[in-house]
Amino acid sequence: MEKKKKQKDIKTFFKKTSKKDLKKILKHGLPKKPKLKKKVYPNFAHEKINSHIVLSLEESGRTVESIRRTERIGNIASTTVLYIVITILALFMIFPFYWMIITSLKFNDEIQATTQTFYPSIIMWSNYVYVFQQFKFGTYMGNTIVVAVFSTIGTLITTITAGFAFGRLQFKGREAVFMIFLMTMMIPGEMMVISNYITVASFGWIGSQQTLTEAYLAMIVPFIISVFYIYLLRQNIKQIPNELYLSSKVDGKSDWEFLWKVVVPLVSPTLISITILKFMGTWNSYVWPNLVTNNQDFRLISNGLRGSAFTDSITGITSYGYQMAATVIVTVPLFLLFVFFRKYIMRGVGRAGIKG
Repeated sequence: MEKKKKQKDIKTFFKKTSKKDLKKILKHGLPKKPKLKKKVYPNFAHEKINSHIVLSLEESGRTVESIRRTERIGNIASTTVLYIVITILALFMIFPFYWMIITSLKFNDEIQATTQTFYPSIIMWSNYVYVFQQFKFGTYMGNTIVVAVFSTIGTLITTITAGFAFGRLQFKGREAVFMIFLMTMMIPGEMMVISNYITVASFGWIGSQQTLTEAYLAMIVPFIISVFYIYLLRQNIKQIPNELYLSSKVDGKSDWEFLWKVVVPLVSPTLISITILKFMGTWNSYVWPNLVTNNQDFRLISNGLRGSAFTDSITGITSYGYQMAATVIVTVPLFLLFVFFRKYIMRGVGRAGIKG
């Protein structure tokens, strides 16, 4: 078969070629195929480029250097404007704290003068001494710490269990109950004061013979549940892969063990954020403790700052220097708490909005 093909190819070759071409082939042989030249690329590592070459755009007539200079000037200008705006906003935020500090170091006559100064004429450190000597600072601070700690612990317990139930467990009516929970967030907190007061009064925690324990219960129990914190933790728990839950079931772990050994460590940044925010909220609460306590010694530090300890009973004049000094002492712990734990607050709140 191959010989027949070769014979056919030879016959067709002789038919197509002319006699002149056949004579040339017999004299000189078949023409050789031209060799392909290899492409040679420039070696930029060894090539020297003239540094005096100036590139330009034909349409605009501008050089690359001028374009870069314009972009650099634009970036510097935009950055400068941004920092000026941020500085102005920061001054607006810092000014009230600065005014509080300088007011705590002034005479009362200087505070009530018609012409105000931005720096005390005489620094009155005695205002801070008065706070610790005459003001019931220890009593109010002790009540505030007790209520804040136990209220935060109760909130963490209810938030962890409810967030895990809504975020991981499957039961009938879960989404409906959760939607009802979210609907309660649209109700203003002021509208819940009356119902909470009636509930606390029905337990016998409010009255003329109120004890310190009853006052603590009245201030703690109504606020150990927060729908917002449950929603925040639930969104964080839903990001945990379902494979971890199924693998724990294969290992024979219960839901309770999975919650405390797997879920809680994974959502610890969010729990730290909830702890700090709840502690700060309890520390600053004023209306509810003032409403459910009858004795001044049972109230919190925010109530003591607005009490009669800084007002003269005869003249009725309030010593604002003493009051501001006590305010500074109360504000410093919260300020330090935010400074040292702000990254946990940002991380915990930010993770609730990230999916995956």
